[in-house]
Amino acid sequence: MMDNVSLIRMFFLSGLNETVNYRLTLFSLTLLCYCLILLFNVSLIVTIILDKNLHEPMYILLCVLGINGLYGTTGFYPKFLWDLLSPVHVISYSGCLVQAQVVYSFACCDMSILVVMAYDRYVAICQPLEYHSILSKKRLIILACYSWLTPFCIFGINVFLTSRLKLCSPYIARLFCVNWIIVKLACFPAETTLNNIVAYITMIIYVFHGVFIVLSYMILIKTCVNSIENRAKFMQTCVPHLTSLITFLLTLLFDVMNMRYNSNKLPQMCEGWGPTRGLTQGKTV
Repeated sequence: MMDNVSLIRMFFLSGLNETVNYRLTLFSLTLLCYCLILLFNVSLIVTIILDKNLHEPMYILLCVLGINGLYGTTGFYPKFLWDLLSPVHVISYSGCLVQAQVVYSFACCDMSILVVMAYDRYVAICQPLEYHSILSKKRLIILACYSWLTPFCIFGINVFLTSRLKLCSPYIARLFCVNWIIVKLACFPAETTLNNIVAYITMIIYVFHGVFIVLSYMILIKTCVNSIENRAKFMQTCVPHLTSLITFLLTLLFDVMNMRYNSNKLPQMCEGWGPTRGLTQGKTV
């Protein structure tokens, strides 16, 4: 029975509480970083679209990666910049869920695109004569759609399950909304079982993405060892991609471990807040 459970309308983000003395500097650097990201991604997308010589699978995938970059940064930077200039860091309940959906789907869409790029490099080096027949325009469109739609749907399910929960605290000790942090605010931990199951299934899916990339590169390295031409091709196209992938995976792994296993406790109670009090509006059954 859920008696007198509070209906949260707003979340407080406390990730910026210790940066009061550096906010203008941080705002300037963040704005510069955001502008550079926009400039780089828009330039990349426009260049690839306008130059017909770049209408090859690898460059098209880079274009998809750039579009996803614009999508993901739009879900984080504008709100973060606003918070840097605001004395109170709040976000609406629905806005928090939308931001969680955007940030998660962006990160895993990047992962999916990196998988497709690894497959592209595998075909280019190991089956060069069949490259254009295997990676035809139709197949490339299917893979690009997979890279976008699959993470969006998977995390849509995660966020939908989170929206079912009754929460007992409006405090999120991070710079932005994260799905699992919201789940940890649930009044009744027993109700998060399904969230846990779906979250672990999601993690397993993307671990397999990583395994696929590792296996593809093991095959590529084995193939390139005895060929000077293939070694040169590998160094030119695969090493930068592999470096980006490792950086991305380490960052993602650290963030996931920090979210799920951090021992720091969020404030669950404060004056005016408890299982029978609401932040801005009344009670719900």
